[in-house]
Amino acid sequence: MTHVVLPACTKCQACLNACPVNAFHESEHILVINPEVCIDCGACTAECPPQAIVYEDDLPEDAQASLIFNARQAKHCPLIDAAM
Repeated sequence: MTHVVLPACTKCQACLNACPVNAFHESEHILVINPEVCIDCGACTAECPPQAIVYEDDLPEDAQASLIFNARQAKHCPLIDAAM
């Protein structure tokens, strides 16, 4: 399982410092989470001001496309290193 960034993401990057495994990538309009790296700790959800990060099992039916979008975009978009 993984956490998923929804379209409500504002790219504020508040979630980055909370992520212990650097699972975030930057797409054109939102950040995305690499599901192969995410360890499901949930630390990012508490830091997200627009509440745009949810656990995969809690995704509403109409947001299932976000799961696929995050996985695809993470493969092609640059990794965001919080230490930078």
